[in-house]
Amino acid sequence: MSFTNVYYKRATATPKACFVCYKPTTTVLATASTIDFIYVCTTHLSDPGFATQLGESRDGIGASAVKKIGLSAEEIAKVKEEWEEKQRLKKEKAEQKKDKDAVKDEGTGKDKSQTKDSANTPSPSTPSAPTPTAATTPSHERYSLHRDFFAMRLAEHRKRRQTKQMQELAPRLPGAPRNPIP
Repeated sequence: MSFTNVYYKRATATPKACFVCYKPTTTVLATASTIDFIYVCTTHLSDPGFATQLGESRDGIGASAVKKIGLSAEEIAKVKEEWEEKQRLKKEKAEQKKDKDAVKDEGTGKDKSQTKDSANTPSPSTPSAPTPTAATTPSHERYSLHRDFFAMRLAEHRKRRQTKQMQELAPRLPGAPRNPIP
């Protein structure tokens, strides 16, 4: 049950002691599944002897991956714009289709249109709400710990796991004899 050496920088409300210098800090490095987390000062994050920052996680492609692929910033921006344009056109088509359906329903009768209108009013408001929240979701900076610090974290987790296993196993083991040997 080991974890990868990719930590995400997050902020907390309550300060705790820094892993390195024991000063109070609200910055936490945590794995994606929060199996491991470390309170660390922001000054230690810039220290290459402690951790190195990985590429941007917002686009899903790290900076090193972009360099390997050989894409320039202009090419990436162009592809993003094209994708956003396609998404906008899809939304417009969906809205036009809804408008056509609404006009069609109005022609059939007032009772049906009233029930359709009451049912359609909540649905447009719900899809529009998640879109801005998804766009404004903050992306966390990614870090990789120095191999020695990461080895310390792995050793600590291994020790915890072994201690838990011993505590589960100990009651099942037989006790030592208490009677004196004749």
